[in-house]
Amino acid sequence: MIVQPLNRKELVERVLQDPDAPTILEEIAIELEKEQKRREKFYISIKTEELKTEFINGKVIIHSPVKKLHNDISSNLLKILDSYVIENDLGFVGYEKIMIRLTRNDYEPDLCYFNKKKSKEFKDDMSLFPAPNLAVEIASPKTKDRDRGVKFLDYERHGVDEYWIILPEEKIIEQYLLDKKTKKYKLKKKSDSGIIEVASINKLKLSIEAIFDKKLAHEEMLKVLNR
Repeated sequence: MIVQPLNRKELVERVLQDPDAPTILEEIAIELEKEQKRREKFYISIKTEELKTEFINGKVIIHSPVKKLHNDISSNLLKILDSYVIENDLGFVGYEKIMIRLTRNDYEPDLCYFNKKKSKEFKDDMSLFPAPNLAVEIASPKTKDRDRGVKFLDYERHGVDEYWIILPEEKIIEQYLLDKKTKKYKLKKKSDSGIIEVASINKLKLSIEAIFDKKLAHEEMLKVLNR
């Protein structure tokens, strides 16, 4: 279940109705300033941090090492997408430790894709990246609320064209596409089988089953390379 955010207009009006609105806004500004200082310290710390680490709403989130199932899924998907993107000169595919810097938060998606327009500006020594065109999160019991909550909202508001939430145990993919008119995500596909069209990567079509099976993933890679 996707967590719906608070209505921003109603939230602002609620604060403005309070006689202490100036004080409340001042306190918020102070807290955000403190948060930015913690964020700067976070950037320094991650230079030596080997684990997956994110900065979310003022807090440093350190993730546990991934399970083999998680690793297999990300490896399979990377193999297919990266091969296709390289073969067709479509941009850049990042995984695991690629840090996405958004307005307030910093995330390390399990996999992400940047089209050629964005990636042509990337430098070899970059460590912070802009919002991608595709973000993929492989959910776990500890991350699923964030994947469906703050990340869903943040990716949506920062114009990430396509967002996948992968449920490893169920072998299900949820594919959300950003509606150009409403600027909101719409569920395009939720399935454990069949074909999924990667809208943000040249409408690449691939087998869902291949994402969860190493042998099928290898076959799918050869297929997208037309070999």
